[in-house]
Amino acid sequence: MFKRATPLPETPLFSDLPVRTITCSAANIQIAVHIHGDIADDVAPIVCLPGYVRNISDFAGLPAAINRLPDTGFAFILIDLPGRGRSAYLGKGARYSTLADADCVLDVMAALDVPRAVLAGEGHGGQVAMVIAARQPLAVAGTILVDSGPVTDPRGLVRARNNFRHLTALKSPSAGRAALRKIVGTDYPGESEARLDGFAQRIYAEDARGKLRPLFDSQLIAQLEQFEFDDVLEPQWQLFDTLSHAPLMIVRSQLTDQVRRASFDEMVRRRRDAATLVISDQGSPALLENPEEHQAVAAFLREICRADVGEVADKAG
Repeated sequence: MFKRATPLPETPLFSDLPVRTITCSAANIQIAVHIHGDIADDVAPIVCLPGYVRNISDFAGLPAAINRLPDTGFAFILIDLPGRGRSAYLGKGARYSTLADADCVLDVMAALDVPRAVLAGEGHGGQVAMVIAARQPLAVAGTILVDSGPVTDPRGLVRARNNFRHLTALKSPSAGRAALRKIVGTDYPGESEARLDGFAQRIYAEDARGKLRPLFDSQLIAQLEQFEFDDVLEPQWQLFDTLSHAPLMIVRSQLTDQVRRASFDEMVRRRRDAATLVISDQGSPALLENPEEHQAVAAFLREICRADVGEVADKAG
């Protein structure tokens, strides 16, 4: 097991997500990976990539929920990108990047002998998926973009930065808990305090003194200093178009501040063959916990599985 300069505070969410560590050769750091199910040669597994400061707890319930449905039984590979969750942090002065994150995901796939996978990326994770498709298109059997696309909404980046500043400045544990609950509540209106506290524990945990500590490297926040709410970021439609060779599902949460509705509509226009899903009354990350959402994702994955099986049969014939 790799060593960390400052151990992560205990969080119960990780207890049900045991991980193995795989060395990312490009960054020479260790990546935490949770595997659900058995990886098979004839069915592409689903590689889940969380958002910018998020970790694999955002996908914790999805594998079991999908595999309870008929004609499923998919393997899932949940990855903490560098500097998030239980993966190692980069050294002082190093910069995190989408390109480097994509290299690490490809290293994980190679280490697990996975030549092709369905990439499910939330926010930043979806951008990592697009970079992988640009670099190694044959490694991508399909893509699920969740609140992600080629045009990033700066509001989500600025909000993450401002929330971090506010929370880490609070001295009182009770004030920290109340503030975090209020922040999370903007994405999930109407949820109980207990549920909001559970969502909050996915990215912040209390240390032994009751102080909130992030489950990500603070350098990720430092890299957001240049962004403002009204910035217009450069669209990356050419990167989005690299997904054209494989099936695509586009998911958008109604209250997200990561991808604007206009960007979602343009993605759908460009990929009229894509499966789509809009989740009501939620922000980011999408919880993906309703039966209708599970059925939609499972249907998309079954189509890819059927195509893979047919391709294998054609080659055998």
